[in-house]
Parts: sequence; structure tokens; C-alpha cells
Amino acid sequence: MSTTENSTDIDGVSRRDFLRAGGLGVVGLSGASLAASFTAASNRRAILIMMTGGVSQLETFDPKPEAPASVRGPFKSIETAVPGLRFSESLPGLAQRANRLTVIRSLTHDAAPIHETGMQILQTGRLSMNGLVFPHWGSLVASRIPGRNGVSTNVILPGLISETGVSAYRGQQSGILGTEWEPDLVTSDPADEPESIRRMYGHSEFGNLLLKARQQIEQGTRCVTVNLFDSLKDRITWDCHGDKRCSPATLFDYQAKLCPEFDQAMSGLLDDLAQRGLLDDTLVIATGEFGRTPYVNENMGRDHWTGCWSGIVAGGKVSGGKVIGSSNASAAEPTERPVDPGELTATLLQWCGVDGMSHHFQAGGQELHLVPHAPLTELWN
Repeated sequence: MSTTENSTDIDGVSRRDFLRAGGLGVVGLSGASLAASFTAASNRRAILIMMTGGVSQLETFDPKPEAPASVRGPFKSIETAVPGLRFSESLPGLAQRANRLTVIRSLTHDAAPIHETGMQILQTGRLSMNGLVFPHWGSLVASRIPGRNGVSTNVILPGLISETGVSAYRGQQSGILGTEWEPDLVTSDPADEPESIRRMYGHSEFGNLLLKARQQIEQGTRCVTVNLFDSLKDRITWDCHGDKRCSPATLFDYQAKLCPEFDQAMSGLLDDLAQRGLLDDTLVIATGEFGRTPYVNENMGRDHWTGCWSGIVAGGKVSGGKVIGSSNASAAEPTERPVDPGELTATLLQWCGVDGMSHHFQAGGQELHLVPHAPLTELWN
């Protein structure tokens, strides 16, 4: 894994020479095919909501009401608008909108259980290797699909993720594409909106972030990444170790603050996009970089767990009211259809008109796919 956010030298070869030599390029697409892909994607937008810190699957979208308390945790589950599908009791708004969501319950990866690996895979499609730093999905879109209306193609709110515990790449820069494709950073303070709209999202930082994301989409931005937290240090975040020395959040913070604020902000975003006629053209994905342990720790928290976690997908003409994958009785591992977070990267790219597997790079004498995953086509089946 690279330990730097930018690399000016790639195994002794400058980035400019690397790109000039064809290390990254479109393979097998004619000019007509490229034009067609641009046209198909011309109105498409995507929002990736990073539930930074690694949100618990058991306290959100994959509760286990029949499990022992040590696994189940302190909260109840509730019915949703989809028969047989249950969410945590702290997400009543999203439960009512479950027929507009696809829930993924089998996200998993086998890299080191640290924040930085999951952040890389989810946002770039793979881990850094051989000194190469791979581009954020929005940077790749910006480099291949023309912008519009003079607005930024790729925006990150409210700033790059930092202070996650390890000094390593976190997947939010342009990497080998070059600095001209760096994401633009935009404050989370939304422009003037009627009080009725602000109430939809809730008067919270989550609400401000998702309202600002909608404003960016409405202005013509194609790719928006929302960091619900841009730092994990000494804060109440989804990283619920219950450790007062570094990660003080507990599951009770999920119930008292995090889940209610996310529930209202996310529900507001979906309703607002739908009312403005933007939801069908905007793919919305919300997930963390990993999940939490299938047991509650002694501090009433849960620790890092890459074996299995959940996410939700909406908009983008996605089939609602369905579940992709499943987990075992403790939400510790997938029992069917494991989903690599890199598949979500490929899905975001495809929706925006870019085939990640058609782009290649050279490493160790091999030509490799930039994003070695196929899109999650089950979302539209």
C-alpha cells in the first residue's frame, strides 16, 4: 500500500512518461462507441455517501433479532415497506422507503481490517500497488466524460478524509491520472433553501451535507462523494469502538444521534431528488468502508470487521424493494452473493458512462485492469 497521497515517481518512471507510454487508456472503443457512451451518460449523475468510520450492519440494515444479545445488540428491529425485510429501529424513515431501495447485505473484502484499505477499494476499485496510487472514481469519470454547464464534474464534500489511524492513501485523489483531475472540494454549507426543504433533511451536519450534494447535482455536477465525517479522530462517528482514548462512540450514540440524523438526511435526499425529477438519473450509494464485529465489545461498541457489512442503493432506475446477498446468523460473513466493494466502484463508473475494465495500467511487466471488477448488474434486474 502506498503511504503517500500523491506519487510523482512510479517505479523510477515519471507519471507523465507512464501515461504517455499508454499505461492508462481506452482499449477497444471506437470513436463512435465513445460518442454513444457520452450521449447515454449525458444526464447521469452519481452520489457516493461515505459512512466514514465503518457503520455497523447489525444496527442499520441487517439486524439479527433472533440472535443472542451479545450479537444482536441493545436495539430492536422494525418492519419496512417490504414484507420480510427489517431494519434497525433507529431508521424508521428509510424503513418506510425500503421499496425504493436495494439493500446489499454481503459486502466483504479480505484486505487488512483498517479504514484505509476499504476506502481505497470502495472509491478506486483496488488497493495501491508497486507505488501506484489509483484514481478516485469521480476523477476517472472527469477525465473521460466532458463536463457541462461550466461546473465541476467531480466534487468531494466537505473535505478529503484524514486522521483515520494509518498514514496511507484513502482513495480520494486523482493518483496516476495527474493533478489536473483532482476532485474539487466544496464546503458543506448549503446555499439558501426554503425552511421546508431544510426540515426535510434535518438541521444536522448530515442534513447539510446531503442537501449540498443535491444542490451540486442540480447544478450539473456528475460525481459527488459525501464524507459524512472527514476525520475520525476524537469524535463521535460510525467508528464505534467505545474507546474514550481515540474512538469514543458507542452503540448508544448510533441510537441517540448518528442513525436518526442519517435517517432523516437520507430520506430527505431521496424525497427531494424524486420531487425535482432527478432521482431516476442519479444513482445514490451509501455504505461504509467495512462493518463491525458480530459481537458487542465490553465498551458497548463494536470493532473493525471486513468479513461482512451492508449498504443501500437508490435512484438510477435501480429496482427497489430487493436485497442482494445475505449474511449468516451473526452478520459475520456472507452466505450468498459476496459483493466486493470494488463492484460498487465499477457500478458508479458504468452508470456515469465509463467502463473501468477497459482501462489498463502497467505494473511489474503486466497489463492490468484499472478496476478489476464488473458492475453490480443485479441492481437493474
